[in-house]
Amino acid sequence: MIIRELLNKNLTSDQYKAAVDPAKEVLCLACAGSGKSRTLAYRIVRLLAEGDSPEGIVAFTFTNKAAESIKRRIAEALEKAGFDATTMGAMYIGTIHSYCQRFLEEMNPVNRQFEVLDENRLKLYLMSRFFELNLNNIQTRVKAKYKYFRTIKQISDAWKTANDELLDFDEISNEDSDLGQLFSHIKGKLRADQYIDFSLMIRNVVEMIQSKALRVKNDIRLPHHLLVDEYQDVNPCQEKLIRLLCERCESLFVVGDDDQAIYAWRGANVENILSFSQTHPLAKTHVLSQNFRSTKPIIRVSNNFARAELAACRITKKPFPYKNRTPQDFRVLRFIDRNSEAQWIAERIQSLLGTAYDDNSDNQDKRGLTPADFAVLMRSTRQKEKNGDPRHGAFTKALAKLKIPFSLEAGGSPFDYPEVAVLRATFGLLREESPSREAVQEHFEKEVSPQYPKADFRTLARTLTHWGRKIHRPQSPTGDFARIRLYPQELVYDLLEAFNISRTPDISNDVMRGIGLFSRMIQDVETVYMSVDTKKRFVTMLNFLERSAEAGYDISTDDLLQRPDAVTVSTVHKMKGLEFPCVFVVDVEERRFPKSKKKYMGWLPKNVMAGAIERGAYQSTPDEEARLFYTAMTRAERYLYVTSAKALPSQDKKRSSYACRIALDPEVIQKFDGLPAGLVPADPRQRSEAVTYPTTFSEIRSFLQCPKSYQFRERFGFKPMIPATFGYGKTVHTSIEKLHELYPDSLPDNDQIKKVVEDTFHLKHVPKSREPEKRPGLYEVAQKQTVAIAQKYVAAYGSDFKRKRQIEARFEIPAAGCVISGSIDLLLHEDKKRNIVRAEIIEFKTMKSDKQPDANIEQPDANNDLDWTELALQVQLYARAANQVLGQNTRAGSVHFLKDNQRVDVPITQEACDAALSNIEWAVKGILNSDFPMRPHLEKCGNCDFEKICSKTPESFKQVDQPPELHLPGRREMARAFSLYDGG
Repeated sequence: MIIRELLNKNLTSDQYKAAVDPAKEVLCLACAGSGKSRTLAYRIVRLLAEGDSPEGIVAFTFTNKAAESIKRRIAEALEKAGFDATTMGAMYIGTIHSYCQRFLEEMNPVNRQFEVLDENRLKLYLMSRFFELNLNNIQTRVKAKYKYFRTIKQISDAWKTANDELLDFDEISNEDSDLGQLFSHIKGKLRADQYIDFSLMIRNVVEMIQSKALRVKNDIRLPHHLLVDEYQDVNPCQEKLIRLLCERCESLFVVGDDDQAIYAWRGANVENILSFSQTHPLAKTHVLSQNFRSTKPIIRVSNNFARAELAACRITKKPFPYKNRTPQDFRVLRFIDRNSEAQWIAERIQSLLGTAYDDNSDNQDKRGLTPADFAVLMRSTRQKEKNGDPRHGAFTKALAKLKIPFSLEAGGSPFDYPEVAVLRATFGLLREESPSREAVQEHFEKEVSPQYPKADFRTLARTLTHWGRKIHRPQSPTGDFARIRLYPQELVYDLLEAFNISRTPDISNDVMRGIGLFSRMIQDVETVYMSVDTKKRFVTMLNFLERSAEAGYDISTDDLLQRPDAVTVSTVHKMKGLEFPCVFVVDVEERRFPKSKKKYMGWLPKNVMAGAIERGAYQSTPDEEARLFYTAMTRAERYLYVTSAKALPSQDKKRSSYACRIALDPEVIQKFDGLPAGLVPADPRQRSEAVTYPTTFSEIRSFLQCPKSYQFRERFGFKPMIPATFGYGKTVHTSIEKLHELYPDSLPDNDQIKKVVEDTFHLKHVPKSREPEKRPGLYEVAQKQTVAIAQKYVAAYGSDFKRKRQIEARFEIPAAGCVISGSIDLLLHEDKKRNIVRAEIIEFKTMKSDKQPDANIEQPDANNDLDWTELALQVQLYARAANQVLGQNTRAGSVHFLKDNQRVDVPITQEACDAALSNIEWAVKGILNSDFPMRPHLEKCGNCDFEKICSKTPESFKQVDQPPELHLPGRREMARAFSLYDGG
């Protein structure tokens, strides 16, 4: 089929025009529910059909979830157009942050060693270097309570804002010398410690491209075609990157809706989309007006609301419905008090459950609504009422009273679960000293036993005594006593073992996710701190858990593969991009929705921030509040209810101007009684949503080992402890990569190897010796060992440096139910003209091939049990990627053990690679079906991170079929979920 015929068949007229427009710069204004992802996907397919290379296509998405949705659309469009869906793997489709991370790693392999700091880890980083960065001096600016944590938050926010706004640190210094110098110090310290946060990641790429560095110009592959989704949400630094890439691109295609610009509070600039035609005078504009989601009243009222509230501060649009489906309902209701409002909503949900719904398609197969079809949205869920209850409290209690399941998104603290609160409180017993037996007994009876009825007091007493002894070990001022490194994650598992969690009945998945999130908090601490080896550092961690973590981590089912069959209770921000048959926008009172105007309160000087403040960024403005309310209304497909209450806990509130405005529409109902006309019953069935599971090999291998281990790690979020030599394998690997980069055509000598390794080598959690020559410590021993490994590698495999090029190539392979992503170590064989003749897959490992642990250094990534099912599967999967995605003629695959310098060949025949992919697809099928049986075996369980919290009870799989045997060097064997299993 000719590509234009395919587009014409699958797109509306407006979508088609946007997808085929050849202009260098195109703005696609996409009204809510108008099919922007489909348009973007078919534009990409059209580019490929017309001869463009997939490697030259880059699509930026706002979130990882949005990326997966668009990938699914692209894969479907590719197949319809006759392309192999694996072609998608050669493109880049993902967030700007991930793109910049890849960019930096391609610029210099050393950047692969950098640990990325999210918001919580950035705060922990500042805490861990509080005195090194002289934050104690700047802390005097805070006069309020808890000034330590207020200081950390203000500095963290100011740092991110300075980078997002591309503010010059010298200009900041001219206005505030302490702050400007601090930022320069933070930047240097992050570099030295090999950490980077999201804001600095993008800024570094922008500055590199601006500098016109030789490697950027000649060696780094820049996009030929750039596509940007949710363009209204990009901040100034991101916009600068887009413009710099656009200057080097053949085309720029941006998609967005200024009416849904709801992130100005964190720096997004809606002017990017409002002024696009002025900043890009030759650009073409297309408007997608047809709404496939909502009813005619919802579309008309929401658009009229945006037009009235935003007026000249928006682009005029005329959305219209694809079909005005029925039954439908749109009401604006005012209740006497909050409990009455919540009760009515719960009862309305109960009344609509099991009524027929056709999912906005022309398919006449109707299903009955289930709890997953309903959403209760509000401006804020986390804030407290005057009586101490959270904003969501009345609504979740009303749902619980009627036994309607609900999921709290972006509004719950993990410590709302008493089981998690008890875990934190038990940590707190060790704050000042080892607790007495009486104190532990009282805590056990009042706090632990009610939540963990199988808990064992004697085990808890022994655990707290052991840890108290370590934490409160005396510190000698003369340094006579050696410090003992503490692993707080180990304490988590010791306490859970004492609580006997593996034998505790009826612990829900939600609670397990809460405990897993606590484990992640501890991992964040261990990742950022050099070490937790004193009472003072342990207490700092406790302070973080008690003062900062409460607001920094959300309990959410956002990470689940598919929407649970439960009513969603959430903030509006969290639900952007989603849709529901029935939406309740609640708590719509004046000064709550819309929220009161709030000025910029950050520490950056007002003069430096003048531009951002003028456009309304980093504050609360009427424009942003109106856009947020518009976004809330347009999540609804068929039923929309906007509700408020006069009497709130301890106060009365006036009716919101927003509710008053939309209530004026004649089609909006304002009476409490009566159900929508035309309701008929149907068997309840959850909406069938296409799910493409994004996975990496490292994530899925635990399922093939033991599915219960996968569940603990990936579904619940439990984390292993961070050992002292964490990152050793990566830094050895990076040293080898760096040698290949610096010596592409000749062999480096031993002195050159030594210098490259010493310049590259880095361990974050091992301090360097103060006297490295006289008294070498663990850091120096590990570095020396890495030099020896690299020298042996070059001596034995010098041919790798002769007309061969070692690279790390990334890939994505769509398979049944999943998208497999990862990176490949490729050894490319080239002719004299540097054309690629063939490629070898080489998976570098720092473990020893004879299974023996190294005597000189603890290895965090070395498994004493060498798992050839895992190693062979990895190489075979990567070989398939190299052949199908990268277009390389892959003829060999091997595992190279850097420790003993051995290279073992792995079969990569078609049969072997097909068997490997079948194992992956089989595992994904089990994951999507939540099939997580325990598959214990003494050899596996002894090395499992979760041994202390698992009952190790043999269980069978739900799925009857089994994956094929894997092709190993010299033999075939089933994955270890089968080959190593004591089934009783």
